[in-house]
Amino acid sequence: MRMHERQSKPRSRREVLRAGGTLVSLAAAASLGVSLGARPAKAAGYPERPIKIIVPFAPAGPTDIMARILATHLGEAIGGTMVVDNRAGAGGNIGIGITAHAEPDGYTLLITSSAYVVNPGLYAKIPYDPYQDFAPIAELGTSPNVILVDPKLGVNSVADLIARAKANPDELNYASPGIGTTPHLSGELFKIVCGVNITHVPFSGAGPAIQALLSGTTQVAFAALPPARPHIESGLLKVIAVTGAHRWFDLPDVPTMVELGYKDFISDTFQGFLAPAKTPAAIVEMLAAKSIEVLKTPKIAEQLRNNGFEVIANGPDGMKKRIDDEVPKWREIVAKAGIKPV
Repeated sequence: MRMHERQSKPRSRREVLRAGGTLVSLAAAASLGVSLGARPAKAAGYPERPIKIIVPFAPAGPTDIMARILATHLGEAIGGTMVVDNRAGAGGNIGIGITAHAEPDGYTLLITSSAYVVNPGLYAKIPYDPYQDFAPIAELGTSPNVILVDPKLGVNSVADLIARAKANPDELNYASPGIGTTPHLSGELFKIVCGVNITHVPFSGAGPAIQALLSGTTQVAFAALPPARPHIESGLLKVIAVTGAHRWFDLPDVPTMVELGYKDFISDTFQGFLAPAKTPAAIVEMLAAKSIEVLKTPKIAEQLRNNGFEVIANGPDGMKKRIDDEVPKWREIVAKAGIKPV
């Protein structure tokens, strides 16, 4: 139920609290046991029913993986049940928009990726305001993007891929999790800085994009590390570069694009946790504190790392700063890449 502030006639400075239906003075408050710093009553007893976490992408992508790991452990930490609800489409806009307009009662939350900050520059119209429609809960983690190839392609390095693309213009295509995702923008940046033409084939999420590479629909893919990792380990896919700031801990032989001489070629995918604006502050604060506690638990942090995530575990201020910094950053990158708003 939405809580609306009721306009009323100004009271005296001493008439500030109501207890048992009666206005009481500041002096009387203490004797009645009323706490001036009490949290909103809306938070009492929360959660009383299952909490829905909307993921605006298809299952098996990095955001979905993060959401499912967090939902399990955070649900236990707060004494409730969290259910992941995948609402893919329109580069994440559908799921983000649904959450933006959900009841702000703490029972519909969002775990999203960098699409949240990219889409304002990519689409002419989006169903949410990144600054006004959400209350940041936590900056969860990040993962580098990777450049993947079909092992049967005979490409073993970035230099090989560039040579193959230049020798066979328009032969190769690459899969991404969707238009405007950081893997897509990594692919477009690769084409610009390497001077090659590889056709982009967008999918509705990381899982379908990787399946396209596995099935031979595409020969190359740009993807976040978490959904690709099992297929790299099995040998079904070959990773030739990571686009993070440093080499990944369990891919020590895979170079970064920066190491290969492509200055500033750093592109990662973050996961953020948000609630609809006007969600009671006590609920947001509790979810933030418990999320950080869960993420910093050694066993869970190791589980996330083994799934390709670097844990960040920043609270609402950290998430807000990332939004404030990255909306204009990606707007500029989209413009430089020559991608027209759709």
